[in-house]
Formats: sequence, structure tokens, C-alpha cells
Amino acid sequence: MNRHTVSFTVNDQPHEVEVEPRRLLADVLRENLGLTGTHLGCEHGVCGACTVLVDGQPQRSCLLFAVQLDGAEIETVEGLAADEQGFHPLQTAFWEKHGLQCGFCTPGFLMSSKELLERNPDPSDDEIREGLAGNLCRCTGYVHIVDAVRSAAEAIREEQR
Repeated sequence: MNRHTVSFTVNDQPHEVEVEPRRLLADVLRENLGLTGTHLGCEHGVCGACTVLVDGQPQRSCLLFAVQLDGAEIETVEGLAADEQGFHPLQTAFWEKHGLQCGFCTPGFLMSSKELLERNPDPSDDEIREGLAGNLCRCTGYVHIVDAVRSAAEAIREEQR
């Protein structure tokens, strides 16, 4: 099969991978780069578990071919706490507010929440629900997830003061 070399940055680290044209970004992240925090749920773009940020925008990595992303800037859940200072405020808030149970959907929620809070640092509960509407959770009932995002927004605003 025909292979292509693709270069992109993942969590501030440059990568060059040789891939078949049909190779999905989720598979490249998990299998080629060892970034297994990106979860594959439905593999149809419905559940949001595989959400990553591509050039700052939430994208379903199960729907993107890696060859489409040459030159892209990609952020996965592993990039949230990439330094030694501890967890990102979103990760802390999800833990403190019980915004996760089984944890399978959590990486997608974290990445969607990160983009939401970058775009809107003080969202209302309705704006949080709307911003996360593309992510499904079968365990929590979403109440604690909304609480966690609200708490993280407060913590991030406090950090910036």
C-alpha cells in the first residue's frame, strides 16, 4: 500500500510518521506515538471519547485521516499536564467534583472543556452544557461534569489574577 510521511506537532513535540492514507489520527496517536489517553468509543464520531484539539479546535480523531494533518498542531489529554507542576485545573476539578466515574469518556470531555474555557473563560451552566453536547457519558448524568467545568473555570480565572 502507498505510504505518506506526515509531520505534525503533538503536545508541543514534533513528530514525523509514515502512514497509509486510510490510517486514522486516533490510531496514529495510540499505536504509533503511544498516547493512549485518546479513547476510541463508537468510531463514528458520535461519542466524543476520541476528541483532541487540532489547531486549537476540538476534533474527533476517529474521523480524521492522519494524512490530512500535515503541519497541524495537535493536543491530546496527555498534553494537559505535560509539565511537573501537577494536574491542569480541569483534571483537578474533574477529580474533586466527581466529574468522572469509569473514566472512559473523560479525555474527550477534558479536551472539549479546555477549548470551551479558552473561548469562554466564564461560561454559564447552559453554555457549558452546550459546549460539551458532543460528548457522551453513560455513567455520570453530567451534573458533576458541569460542576467540574465551572470549578475549573473559576480556578483558571484565579490563576490568571
